[in-house]
Amino acid sequence: MTFRSSVPSDLGRLFDIWHAAVVATHDFLSPEQRQEIAEVVKAQYLPSADFLVYEDTDGKPLGFMGCSGANIDALFVDPEAHGMGIGTRFIDHMKVRHEVLTVQVNEQQPQAHAFYHKCGFRDVRRDPTDDAGRPFPIIHLEWAR
Repeated sequence: MTFRSSVPSDLGRLFDIWHAAVVATHDFLSPEQRQEIAEVVKAQYLPSADFLVYEDTDGKPLGFMGCSGANIDALFVDPEAHGMGIGTRFIDHMKVRHEVLTVQVNEQQPQAHAFYHKCGFRDVRRDPTDDAGRPFPIIHLEWAR
């Protein structure tokens, strides 16, 4: 299993990973909200960003991470691969490249919040809404070497 940069032919699989992960972990979103966000992710975010992809020995992507410098913008792992240490491998990959890392999680995702704490991040701030102004509080976390 290895890391590699995303390529345009990954987009369908990355969307599938995103969608399955969101369905499995974002139970605070209504089906309508999930669909609205999915349309933006599929049409705008995934085609315009570069991702680090983690693939199995057959070359099938199992997860992906998008970053802006030392900020983790997105980290999604196929729910069928949860518990295999893939998320931790992504974080470790970033830790060797940066002195400080930042990430934001929805407050309604206690499992993501706990994951980042387990990886050594600490809470630094809370916003009452997400970046689109929706009533989903965001917790900002930071890791420093």
